[in-house]
Amino acid sequence: MNFDYNTTRNDLILAEYGRNVQNMVKYIIELPDREERNKYAQAVIDLMGFLNPHLRDVADFKHKLWDHLHIISGYQIDVDSPYPKPTPEAALIKPDHIGYPQQRIKYKHYGKTVEVMIEKAKAVTDEPEKRAAMVQGIANFMKMAYVTWNKDSVADETIIKNLRELSNGELELDENINLNKVEFKPVVARPANNNRGRNNNSGGKNRPGSNNGRPQQRNNNPKQRH
Repeated sequence: MNFDYNTTRNDLILAEYGRNVQNMVKYIIELPDREERNKYAQAVIDLMGFLNPHLRDVADFKHKLWDHLHIISGYQIDVDSPYPKPTPEAALIKPDHIGYPQQRIKYKHYGKTVEVMIEKAKAVTDEPEKRAAMVQGIANFMKMAYVTWNKDSVADETIIKNLRELSNGELELDENINLNKVEFKPVVARPANNNRGRNNNSGGKNRPGSNNGRPQQRNNNPKQRH
């Protein structure tokens, strides 16, 4: 008896479609009639889309399915595709390298965003009230970022000093100004609720007619009962 093991099978070209799709594509390649190849190829495309519904969120997902069909066939399938036939060379082209920004951030806990906001505030020269509001808003944001990063409180003087350094002395805040109050509050683990024990300790206080857990006294005096 001969068993069909995965180790003896051909490698899956695109594993996400499975071996059955790969076998169907192989069958289509061997069909002599072009019309039949086109008909079965469209059926396989529909099946591939059903097996990978996440591709529907990809732009031109139908185009991608047809490209995958050609890749599974080893670029040998001869059908009328609505899209240009891909080439093996195109699959080997590596995307351009995306370099990391080389700009140095002076204070990492403030990030690049603060530096950008400072540059925008420095550019406002003809509207002093707007500039002052922007500077105070930046300082409040810096204080929040500082506390979030360092997990510790910070004095307003430190924020004002850092703002002066980052702006090369162009943005100033009054030393007596009060920034938004931001304090670091460590997370305190909450004790687990023991509802089971609470119910057991209640002793049936909340049951109807329980009289707070004490047995009710019966009135045996016939005169008082009427």
